[in-house]
Amino acid sequence: MKRRDFIKQTAALSTAAFIASPRIFMQPRLIHKPGIQFFSLPKLLDKDFAGALKLLSGMGYKEVELYGPYSFSPEAEKKGWDAITPSLGFKGSGFFNHTAAGVKALLKQNGLSAISMHSGLETLQQEMGKLGEAAHVLAAEFVTLPAIPAEKRKTLDDYKKMADTFNKIGEAAKKAGVKFAYHNHGYGLSPMEGLIPLNILLDNTDPKLVFLEMDLYWTTAGGADPVALLEKYKNRYRLMHVKDMSKKVRFSGDGGDPQQWIELFPYMTTAGNGVIDLKTILPKAKENGVQHFIVEQDMVADPEVNLKKSIDYLESL
Repeated sequence: MKRRDFIKQTAALSTAAFIASPRIFMQPRLIHKPGIQFFSLPKLLDKDFAGALKLLSGMGYKEVELYGPYSFSPEAEKKGWDAITPSLGFKGSGFFNHTAAGVKALLKQNGLSAISMHSGLETLQQEMGKLGEAAHVLAAEFVTLPAIPAEKRKTLDDYKKMADTFNKIGEAAKKAGVKFAYHNHGYGLSPMEGLIPLNILLDNTDPKLVFLEMDLYWTTAGGADPVALLEKYKNRYRLMHVKDMSKKVRFSGDGGDPQQWIELFPYMTTAGNGVIDLKTILPKAKENGVQHFIVEQDMVADPEVNLKKSIDYLESL
């Protein structure tokens, strides 16, 4: 090869390598549409719903998850909510005095979309038609049970009955054009008569009708292994509450009552700032079927600061 041709060819290859080099080192983002559970900033939503959505959008959040009760929820659920809101310091839930269409318009205006609606058991059992209709207006894919009422999970038989209930709810949700998911809390992770209640619940529900939302904080506090659950029930977990824990803590009991949950609230911290191995768990979650990663830091102080820290961490992965 002549010296002149060699120089030209070498220069061309060097230029091509320079142009391609950013692509070589650029890794695809793990989480494309980070989400937020509204219970992370209920006071802001209660005070200025539109302003709170604008804030979330500005931080970079893309998906939201609502919590009930809703205007169409049974009176018992509304009364139960009204009984606890004085101690919480806010009243808002559902659509925060808007219509479903109004919420949809505000979400669209801010580049946000609703992916899931948390809803009480009675609403899921008695008002699936109205819940499904609202979900369609919002274009939400999931209607999600945040917790099983305490009186319905005292024995292993209770969990078997609840599995039947879940299958029925899942069938009704399918007919309504949505998907039913169950969000785990702290109970059901410790052995009961030598068996793990959560396993009974999941092993006796139809994978095509009952999906799951893993709460990383409560799963860890209950002593369970998130990765082991994700792998054992591959493609069942479609949503995940991304939380972190400032130091490793466990429930004082079986994780079955609100007092035990409240005791652990002070140990919640922003994503990436604690001891939960998110760098290992989140890729495993995506590998095993999780599609929606939703930040939740229950009623976090200074949400303007802390929710931004969490999304910054997720976007760095």
